[in-house]
Amino acid sequence: MLKSLAREPLVHFLILGALLFFLDAWLRPPGSPATRGEIVVGEARVRSLARNFGRTWQRPPTRVELEGLVESYVREEVLYREALALGLDRDDAIIRRRLQQKVEFVSDEAAALARPTEDELNAYLQAHPDAFRTEPRISFAQVFLDPGKHAGALDEYAKRLLAALNRPHSAADFASLGDRLALLEPRYEEIPQAEIERLFGTDFADALVRQPVGKWVGPIRSGYGAHLVRIDDLQPGGVPSLEEARPLVEREWSNRKRQELGKALYEKLRSKYAIKVQMPEAPQP
Repeated sequence: MLKSLAREPLVHFLILGALLFFLDAWLRPPGSPATRGEIVVGEARVRSLARNFGRTWQRPPTRVELEGLVESYVREEVLYREALALGLDRDDAIIRRRLQQKVEFVSDEAAALARPTEDELNAYLQAHPDAFRTEPRISFAQVFLDPGKHAGALDEYAKRLLAALNRPHSAADFASLGDRLALLEPRYEEIPQAEIERLFGTDFADALVRQPVGKWVGPIRSGYGAHLVRIDDLQPGGVPSLEEARPLVEREWSNRKRQELGKALYEKLRSKYAIKVQMPEAPQP
């Protein structure tokens, strides 16, 4: 029952309304005429001071220590109220930013209460497929051919090697064939297409994913030269199912919900003010 209520948009806005009420009371300057002359340190505050002391020192405070904690709190409150009364919080970028962060924290807390349904997660996944799309992963073997060593005869050399490599029950050791290049490995396991592009170039990567599995083909050109390749496994990319991408989808949905509630809270607060902007005249050329 509680879980279903937590998913209702109306509940989210009711929570925002309650937060706005408490936020208004919380941010109201304590130095206002109704409260400026009185500081009340209630039992809840005293217990909170004692708990904080206990977490730090791993023991409860003595009576004298507790009285000192209360006096420190009173001193902080007095100076805080007087600073507000004197307007010392105004035009201070650090204080303004800190107060802004506190208000934003309120909307973040409200967003944390929201829990998505399966339908909401599926809808979010379908509405933002590119955010979750996976790229192909390829396992392949390669034999490097250096064009500089086979001037005018590269294609014929490649054809002979392909015939040997594709012969049934061939015992040819592909790692010993072709030309050596220290930068390249004879085998690559489950390497993403983007990584293949980085290593061999875009044209090579695009050509590679179009090759059949289990057969030596080529030559395929790269920035290094030419290659004979055999695809051993190709995991196609695409949009995963919700079950495959659930943690990521839930995280992105929560981020979006936090942004939406933050915007709603800001619009509600902004509506309380008449905004007047006096732009300076444009400077004369």
